[in-house]
Amino acid sequence: MTELGTMAELPADYLSALAGDNLLPLWPVLRGLLPRGRPERRTSPTLWRYAAIRPLLLEAGRLTPIEKAERRVLVLVNPGLGEQAIRATSTIYAGMQLILPGETAPNHRHTPSAVRFVVEGTGGFTAVDGEKCPMEKGDLILTPAKLWHEHGHGGPGPVIWLDALDLPMVYDFEASYAIEGPPQRIGNEADSSQTRYRRAGLVPYRALNRQRADYPLLRFPWREVRASLEAFAGACNAGEPVQLAYVNPETGMECLPTLGFSALMLRPGEELTLQRRSASALFHVIEGEGTAEIDGVTLGFAEADSMAVPTHAAVALANRSSNKPAFLFVIDDAPMQRKLGFYEEFDA
Repeated sequence: MTELGTMAELPADYLSALAGDNLLPLWPVLRGLLPRGRPERRTSPTLWRYAAIRPLLLEAGRLTPIEKAERRVLVLVNPGLGEQAIRATSTIYAGMQLILPGETAPNHRHTPSAVRFVVEGTGGFTAVDGEKCPMEKGDLILTPAKLWHEHGHGGPGPVIWLDALDLPMVYDFEASYAIEGPPQRIGNEADSSQTRYRRAGLVPYRALNRQRADYPLLRFPWREVRASLEAFAGACNAGEPVQLAYVNPETGMECLPTLGFSALMLRPGEELTLQRRSASALFHVIEGEGTAEIDGVTLGFAEADSMAVPTHAAVALANRSSNKPAFLFVIDDAPMQRKLGFYEEFDA
């Protein structure tokens, strides 16, 4: 590898002249920007235990009324990115959000795209552009960029969900902002998009004669995803991941432009090595327990825990139950990388 010149080799008056004109020599910092072979990464393999998060989130509910919080969230902070970095990986924001009975998180819209993945509770809902989406454990609900959305809770006990947004990307683009609005007028047909796209391969006939909708399906019920994974497992060979992607039912493509979502099943006792990819990811445990080895770091996970996976990481998963499957929800930034032309998969 060619040895590049350093800052120390340049005269002080030359560096001062460059700084005075807001200039910087590239060659001393080039290897930091374009390292050879593999990117430099600050994101660290990290485990967030739900058993630790839950009591702190409930305490937040006692300490801060929804009127003062707007969104009552504890953010998952990756220690490799710094204590003040509001991101789970370099591109993925994630946090646990709490809403209590009778509360409403006010209507707004923003430039980052978001999803809600329900962790516990019943009776909560998210309204997206007038469509009321019920929230049950394991459900995925989309709140895409610039669509109005609000949350409410008409049932008993707390409702908690995992938020995931492309906020770090949009913020770094200096394009992140929100607009508040009045409460939505909810349509007569609740959960209408999920009703229209109830089964794969079938779409409303009128959809064939109009321009494709950007976000025709807003809610993906876990009970249907889980059943699909169990059925799909019968068609997968040993060692082959039982993994299904959440997609736009009219296009077959990712359901959001920058973040991808999938569900992964680990069969009883299964040990699985995932293909190494250029994408970063967040794994959220829907059911079960086991271990994840991420770039040589071993993390023991249980239900509702979350784990950060850096870009280019080697990942091996193991279900420690011999009689029950484990299920993981996977968030990644592969769609953004594909669109920008640098997504990769590696043999080793």
